[in-house]
Amino acid sequence: MSYFGLVLSNQLRNGRLGVVLLTALAPAIWGTTYLVTTELLPPGRPLLAAVIRALPAGLLLVAVTRRLPRGIWWWRALVLGALNIGVFLALLFVAAYRLPGGVAATVGAVQPLFAAGLSAAILGDRLTRRTALAGVAGIAGVSLLVLQADARLDALGVAAALGGALVMATGVVLAKRWTSPAPLLATTGWQLVAGGLLLLPVALLVEGPPPAGLTTQNVLGYAYLSLIGAAVAYALWFRGIRALPPTAVSFLGLLSPLVATVLGLIVAGERLNGLQAVGGIVVVAALIAAQTQRQPSPRTAAASAAVPQPVPSSAGATGHGGTPTPTGRGARQQGAQPCA
Repeated sequence: MSYFGLVLSNQLRNGRLGVVLLTALAPAIWGTTYLVTTELLPPGRPLLAAVIRALPAGLLLVAVTRRLPRGIWWWRALVLGALNIGVFLALLFVAAYRLPGGVAATVGAVQPLFAAGLSAAILGDRLTRRTALAGVAGIAGVSLLVLQADARLDALGVAAALGGALVMATGVVLAKRWTSPAPLLATTGWQLVAGGLLLLPVALLVEGPPPAGLTTQNVLGYAYLSLIGAAVAYALWFRGIRALPPTAVSFLGLLSPLVATVLGLIVAGERLNGLQAVGGIVVVAALIAAQTQRQPSPRTAAASAAVPQPVPSSAGATGHGGTPTPTGRGARQQGAQPCA
């Protein structure tokens, strides 16, 4: 407990906790999607909902910021938009159609482990035992929370869920690696437009044209998904990716099934059994473990970089292979990876 208190105090001082909480709002908002879809949207049009969720929000952000990609950011925006939105949502809906919701959510909970592995491979972060254990605990917690004993498995559905988790984790890591010089809202808009444009022909091919008679409830539902579920949520999400380690951001995605379950209790009158309660506690514990890994403060890191390192003597160099002690950026990369 003293360790967690020390880490929490350090995060409060450097402002990281506020960034974590704001970023957590994004998956919490996404956790309301199921309730909004079932209560306000026309049935049987999930791809249409995905297009309306992404494309208008992206066009709005581009219009507000008046910024278009330049140079390599045309193809980078397309790749990130496909990974984070277009391909991810398409695979998500394939999994939703072919698997029970609990199975899809449980398979999707592997995303933090994918992100941790990709961060190690692409960004050079360290994959620690604590991160791996937190990832396994997150999967177990989500399975207890939403998985039913009689759930059926479908190979294509499981593959789609795993593919969705992998492309989203790849998008998170690449968004961290490719930091755009443009404003946050502009890069968010680019990705939403790219993802929406990729989904549009798929939606028209699979579901046909939009229904003619939309009710006021339908319009309100689509407006919520676009303005809040996309423009606001993705802006918070990508802001978190800029400020936090990608693995820590991916762990926050576990909040979506947790929020969906809580809303089911409050709005739909569902009941929570003992195993579900344990699952919820395990999910929260995994989130806390992933977010409270010790990081040096900027002052400490700067001081460490400024301290000159002694040159080893010839005798010492002979005994230790002449390997100098890493300093500056190298020391931070080896000793300050928060969620590697």
